[in-house]
Amino acid sequence: MESYIIDNVIILSFVAARPYLEGMAVMVKDGIIEKIAPMSEMPQEGYERIDGRGRIMLPGLINAHHHFYSTLVTGLGKAEASRDFNQVLENLWWRLDKKLTLRDTYISALISLINGIRKGCTTIIDHHASPFAITGSLTEIARAVKDSGVRASLCYEVSDRDGKERSDLGIEENLQFIVNCNEEKDPQLKALFGMHAAFTLNEDTLRKISSLIRGVQCGTHIHVAEADSDQRYNVGHYGKRVVERLKEHGLINDRSILAHGVYLSPKEMIYISDLGAAIVTNPQSNLNNAVGIADVCKMREMGITVGLGTDAMTVNMLEELRVGLWAQHLKQNNPSAGFMEMAATLVKGNPAIAQKYWDKGHGTITEGAAADYILVDYDPHTPLNANTWIGHLIYGISQAKVDATVCRGEFLMWDGELLLNIDEAELRAESRALATALWDRF
Repeated sequence: MESYIIDNVIILSFVAARPYLEGMAVMVKDGIIEKIAPMSEMPQEGYERIDGRGRIMLPGLINAHHHFYSTLVTGLGKAEASRDFNQVLENLWWRLDKKLTLRDTYISALISLINGIRKGCTTIIDHHASPFAITGSLTEIARAVKDSGVRASLCYEVSDRDGKERSDLGIEENLQFIVNCNEEKDPQLKALFGMHAAFTLNEDTLRKISSLIRGVQCGTHIHVAEADSDQRYNVGHYGKRVVERLKEHGLINDRSILAHGVYLSPKEMIYISDLGAAIVTNPQSNLNNAVGIADVCKMREMGITVGLGTDAMTVNMLEELRVGLWAQHLKQNNPSAGFMEMAATLVKGNPAIAQKYWDKGHGTITEGAAADYILVDYDPHTPLNANTWIGHLIYGISQAKVDATVCRGEFLMWDGELLLNIDEAELRAESRALATALWDRF
């Protein structure tokens, strides 16, 4: 459908001036939200009409930090028990990513993208690693993105942990993909320059990356102060904290995503705020790895754009939001703290991040914005209005069924059924076979 009108929906717009709308219809034309108005003001001919009665319309959810390849870990029980975060990396993730093939990369991405569609995700910002299948890895993920119909920003996480040859290949993979994206201008695909973390990158590599990204004018995507060990390593080896070191190399800018930020000092937060970079918090991952809880309240107080991601856990953004709120209660030692701050990560932060790479209005329901939205089957049992909608979003809508997921005006799912040219049963069978082989190599 190129042109249609959805009527009888309640709209949660994620727009501060008008966050809650009812009695309105939404006109979609050529992938854009053309008009929001009462049905009586809409054209009566030339548009297919869709009855949205009993459904809530929200912007398509944005996942600001994810790892597609983590999909193949579900159920893996072979990793040794870990006592700290570094051991989690060494015993699980750095063993797994070395065994990935390009086919693993494609299938895990496509599975994760489909799972995201089912949970209402229309945009995912991914951070990939496959040290012995680097060249072409972003192309394979991009192919999965195209097959899924959603939007994604991709990068490869450069690291020195596997030697200079692997590091150089990662740099080249990022650069080639960035150039291709800039040339092709595909509305589904964007690129950032990926790095793993400061503690796995030496000075020569940081200098090389710094000189190269100036030529392609792109943002960066890197794990920052996820664990205290990141800070201790950088201070011990370079005499600088993580953000200070990256800043000195010119690797933080207004299009940068700094994932986690659990152990940032107030001075580092000032640097980030001044440079216009975004921090993406991943509460379930941080809790699972027992590294700590990012101080979202403090970050927002410092004027930092704070977004929300799922890291290597799920693709369920509304679940992530709920857990993130509870984590802030613990962080602040106050069961009333963090409500608005945490909600803002999904409602304000993620759209602000996505709008750095996609068109203005991305992540909102507003006239002129991209027609990326979801319809949720939700019949509230308490009043839903402009004053209560955030509470409903966190505690009610998060538990409801996503009926429809739409990206660029195209229905990817309707009434819970995927509308993609993909045999999902066959795809999941291949994923199980690939996971079995991967676990055998683990």
